Amino acid sequence: MGDEQALRIYLALLAHTRAVAQAVEAQRLLFYSEHIGRQDDWPESAFLKFRQEGEDLGQRMQHAFETALHQAESAVIVGSDIPGLSSGIIETAFQQLETHDFVIGPARDGGYYLLGMKSLQPELFREISWSTSRVFADTVSRMERLGKSCALAPLLSDVDEAEDWEREGWDA
Repeated sequence: MGDEQALRIYLALLAHTRAVAQAVEAQRLLFYSEHIGRQDDWPESAFLKFRQEGEDLGQRMQHAFETALHQAESAVIVGSDIPGLSSGIIETAFQQLETHDFVIGPARDGGYYLLGMKSLQPELFREISWSTSRVFADTVSRMERLGKSCALAPLLSDVDEAEDWEREGWDA
């Protein structure tokens, strides 16, 4: 995949994620990997903006949940590389949290694209081999060991390679 095509795909995925998030009736928090964009396509009237904190993906997600759960009774985080994500999936995840401790959306590559919870469970983010085909299974196993209930969101694909994007039939 060329740099120009990769940039087009990346921007299309971000636009899709932004539109999906804005369609959900919830407080929206946006976590930036580097500097917080103040004059970007994510309006501050719709998104509270924060900087990611932590050395690895698990630490960054744990921090996002800590921040979100200080402001709400439940929180759902989603990846920004999920072409099949819809506002209905996120709204259903929040509804599932009314009767379950967790909700998780499995990704076809063995990871997950969505995670929701009502109380912070740091065990879900420690000593996980991120970006492997075991992430979803290991996370669900930890939920079970905690004795917590878990609802499943639909199985979706994420975009790691151009082939993933093409399989979804999207245009960049």
